[in-house]
Amino acid sequence: MVVADHHTLMDGRLHVYRRPNSRFWQCSTYLGGRNLRQSTRQDNLAVATEFARDWYLDVHAEHRVRRRGGEIVDPGQLNGEPRSFQPRLRARAGQRFKDAAEGFLAEYRTLTIGERNQSYVETKARHVRRVLLPFFGDTPVGRITAGRIQEFRVSRLTPPEGVELAAFRKPARSTLHQEFVTLRQILKWANRNGWISALPDMSAPYKQSGKVSHRAWFSPEEYRQLYEATRERARSPRNERWRPECERLHDYVLFMANTGLRPDEASRLQFRDVSIVADERTGERILEIEVRGKRGVGYCKSMPGAVVPFERLKKRGASAATDLIFGKVQRELFNTVLGELGLKRDREGTVRTAYSLRHTYICLRLMEGADIYQIAKNCRTSVEMIEKFYASHIKNTLDTSAINVRKIPAPKARRRGSKEAGSPATAA
Repeated sequence: MVVADHHTLMDGRLHVYRRPNSRFWQCSTYLGGRNLRQSTRQDNLAVATEFARDWYLDVHAEHRVRRRGGEIVDPGQLNGEPRSFQPRLRARAGQRFKDAAEGFLAEYRTLTIGERNQSYVETKARHVRRVLLPFFGDTPVGRITAGRIQEFRVSRLTPPEGVELAAFRKPARSTLHQEFVTLRQILKWANRNGWISALPDMSAPYKQSGKVSHRAWFSPEEYRQLYEATRERARSPRNERWRPECERLHDYVLFMANTGLRPDEASRLQFRDVSIVADERTGERILEIEVRGKRGVGYCKSMPGAVVPFERLKKRGASAATDLIFGKVQRELFNTVLGELGLKRDREGTVRTAYSLRHTYICLRLMEGADIYQIAKNCRTSVEMIEKFYASHIKNTLDTSAINVRKIPAPKARRRGSKEAGSPATAA
């Protein structure tokens, strides 16, 4: 098979590729003695990759169920060990939503070991326990229609009985989206096991194009305010015993805004993961960072401004190569500084957090004209995410030479009866 582009996922068990004569990406895996293939119907690699991962988990789950004759199996039983947690599937007729949710959770925990963060896996159980079971509970899965799902959507956005509308706090859009993802996965599990023939329509009615939004960040002037305030606190803390924390916070602000790391990535960072090098292209000293976080292991090259803060941190706290550089940063101190400066919220009312330093790094790089693809690689994210949440509100990404194009009018054509044709008198 000839392919134009090829990528491997899941430790080489999942392949995402595109044939030369097709604009769509396809995915394949070897399972049960044969190759399984599926078109993603997507021409964007990032979206196709997410589709491929979900498809891979689905086909492996279905294979595990079929191999044991319609019964979910855990690895312990395959080795002759007793089953401890997997539920036995009942007769298909009249199966309740709670049975499907139980089967899905047991399967999901088994198949995602080593593939998903454990806290993320547990959010699925929390969605089921707190939100989905109270509404769907004993409802047969065959009776969960598109209308019933919209009733659930309305109930999540309606205050409970006895609670005033002013005191009701609606779930965030991302929270509601995650709950619907869990609901869809449960119904897909029921579909794979033959409890329902097809998934109901779960799309939101009356949905329009979402408003262009952006992540909270610090403009160049606000960022200067922030690091000058943290620098002053590091020099003159209000209490001498707070000096180490104030110095560490100042270096944290400079380090994060010059590397673009996520806060969880910075909290896992050890001194052995960072090295100071001379960049071949620019000749400046930068940091080369081996990052471990949301997307696994990746690499980052910092701005020159991250070198001095790192040297100070290393001088103060590097007793061993495996020591954490930051660990847990004082969130209260960071929020206190933001509150004193009036920078806790941006002009749209969005709360700024340590994550805003990552957003600041991306926005400042875009404003300086950096290549968006290189930024995405350095921040371990996708070009699509940067275009959606960052580039859409940075004026420097608009190229006036490409926008303010003027068409030069063509010269007017000569009229008939010009000199070439001669005047009437001459012709006579």
